[in-house]
Amino acid sequence: MAKKSSFLTEFKKFITKGNILDMAVGMIIGTAFNQIVKSMVDDILMPVIGRLANTKDLSELKYILTEQVLAEDGVTVEVAEVAIRYGQFLSYVLNFFIVAMTLFVIVRSAMMFQKKMDALKKKEEEEAPAAPPAPAEPTVEEKTLAVLGEIKSLLEEKK
Repeated sequence: MAKKSSFLTEFKKFITKGNILDMAVGMIIGTAFNQIVKSMVDDILMPVIGRLANTKDLSELKYILTEQVLAEDGVTVEVAEVAIRYGQFLSYVLNFFIVAMTLFVIVRSAMMFQKKMDALKKKEEEEAPAAPPAPAEPTVEEKTLAVLGEIKSLLEEKK
């Protein structure tokens, strides 16, 4: 029973840490951001690209390997269409590049901000008055002389 209690205690500590909460918030924001990017790709960019490709929807673009065959003359012969659907793939690739570019811009901006903050902190440290240097640690000889001086004064007091 001690193992379960220990496990639950560790799990509670893990869940209540700030990092897991930050990660959960990041996941929620990431999901919302993904919906925005998907809408931009599907509802704005793809219709424009589809228009340039003379199709209503870019996801309809495909290369047909085998045409669909339906039943003819009462004989039930049906063959499903076999095609390479590259339009949807292009949509996913464009979606990926938009997300990657956005993340690149965010990370790059954060790094530049961090560099500016570090430079400002370094400048403040340089401009701040320097603390007086700590007294030098006495050497072994100085310590020995000090102990010998104490012994001498104790001996003189006993006389």
